[in-house]
Amino acid sequence: MDAEVVNESDWLSPTSIRRAHDRIRGYVRRTPLLRSKAISESARAEVRLKAEHLQHTGSFKVRGAFNRLLAIDPRSVTEVVTASSGNHGQAVAYAARALGIKPTVVLPENAAPIKVEAARAYGATLEFSGTTSAQRLARAKSLAHAQRPFIAPYDDYLVMAGQGTVGLEILGQFAEVEVVVVPIGGGGLISGIAVAIKCSAPHVRVIGVEPEGAAKVSASLAQGRPMVLTSTASIADGLKALTPGELTWPFITQFVDEVVTVSDEEIADTVRFLAERAKQVVEPSGAAALAYVIGPKKPCAGKKVVAVLSGGNIDWATLATL
Repeated sequence: MDAEVVNESDWLSPTSIRRAHDRIRGYVRRTPLLRSKAISESARAEVRLKAEHLQHTGSFKVRGAFNRLLAIDPRSVTEVVTASSGNHGQAVAYAARALGIKPTVVLPENAAPIKVEAARAYGATLEFSGTTSAQRLARAKSLAHAQRPFIAPYDDYLVMAGQGTVGLEILGQFAEVEVVVVPIGGGGLISGIAVAIKCSAPHVRVIGVEPEGAAKVSASLAQGRPMVLTSTASIADGLKALTPGELTWPFITQFVDEVVTVSDEEIADTVRFLAERAKQVVEPSGAAALAYVIGPKKPCAGKKVVAVLSGGNIDWATLATL
C-alpha cells in the first residue's frame, strides 16, 4: 500500500482532501451547481444546488468509496464488505467493480428496492440484517477480516476526505458563497465538506441538517457528547444513523457552525418542489438541506447559499406517495 495513503488514513485535513480530489478525479463527476429562480425566490436568497444526485450511482457516496478503495493493496485484498442503508452500498459496489474487487453489502431488511437492485446490478453480493444502522454495521464487521476489509460508510478518514471533495468543488464553482447547507447522517459528508470549506474560507457558514425523527447530532450537541438514539423514524432513510460517527464527531463540533432539524413534511414538500419547479428528482435524504433553506423561517434570506442535494435514488412509486 502506498505510504502516502497510509498516512492519510490517520486524520482528515485539507491536504488529505486535496489529495483525494486528485486521486478520484478520473472516477467521479464534477457535479454542477444548478440554479432555479423558483427556489431562490422561495428561499429569498441566491441559492445554488450542488447536484450530487447526478453523481455516479446517484449520490456523493461514490467519492468516499473510490478514495477508500484506491488505498487497498490489490496484491493482498480482492474482496471488501460494507454496511449501508443503500447509497454507500451502491457506491462501494460500483467502485469495487471498476477496480476489480468483489464487494459484499449488508443492507437493512427494509431497504428501498431501488437501492437493493442497483447494488445487485453493480455486482455486489447482498446480505440483509435488521432495520437499524447498528445491526447492519455489526453484521458487516463480523464478515470482515484482513483479506476482506470493512469499508465504513462514514467513520473512516479516507471516506470523509473523499466526501470533502464536494466542498472543494463548491469553493471552485462559487467563490462568493456565504452559507453551505449539508444533510447529516453519520456525519461523513458534513465533516469532509466543513474541513474543506472552513480551512480555506472560514467566513463561510456551514450548517448541518437532520430529520426531526433522527436528530442524533442535535441531541449530542445538547449533551456535549455523542449520544445514541434508541430508534429513528424518517422518510429520509439515508440520514437515520443512531449516533454520530466516533471519527466524525470531533470535526462536526469544531467546524460546523450550526445543526438544525427539519420535519418529514418539509422534506416531502421539498422533494415535490424540486420535481415540479426545478425538474430534479431527489430522494428525501438528498432534499433535507434544501428543505431547511426554503423552510418557513427563510433562515438564509439575503445570502448566497449552496444546498447540497446529496442523492437521487428514489423510485417513481415512492415519489408518487410523497
